[in-house]
Amino acid sequence: MTSILIVDDAAFIRLQLRQMLERNGYNVVGEAANGKEAIVKIKELDPDIVTLDITMPEMDGLECMEEINKINNKPSVIMVSAMGQEVYVQKAIMSGAKGFIVKPYKEETVIKNLNKFKK
Repeated sequence: MTSILIVDDAAFIRLQLRQMLERNGYNVVGEAANGKEAIVKIKELDPDIVTLDITMPEMDGLECMEEINKINNKPSVIMVSAMGQEVYVQKAIMSGAKGFIVKPYKEETVIKNLNKFKK
């Protein structure tokens, strides 16, 4: 079963994504509220996929992506953010993200994007 770490500073978004992903056969192994927590959890839990918000306190998603790139067994990262502007999409993809989902999102869109990386 594909393991996922959800990273978002909004608790309700983490809960919404967890329920959506578990309903569709994913194993949510953890959650983080910012990029610093995410790096610790990625090293600890070794998830297959990380859903990563861009705008967060302490360490944002783009800074976190730079740190994830330094990890040997790095997960596939899907950026999930309300900031759908092209500049953020380009930065996310150029820094190594495998995809980008814009909030508000539909369940079908999220699952379709994540299924590309299912193990």
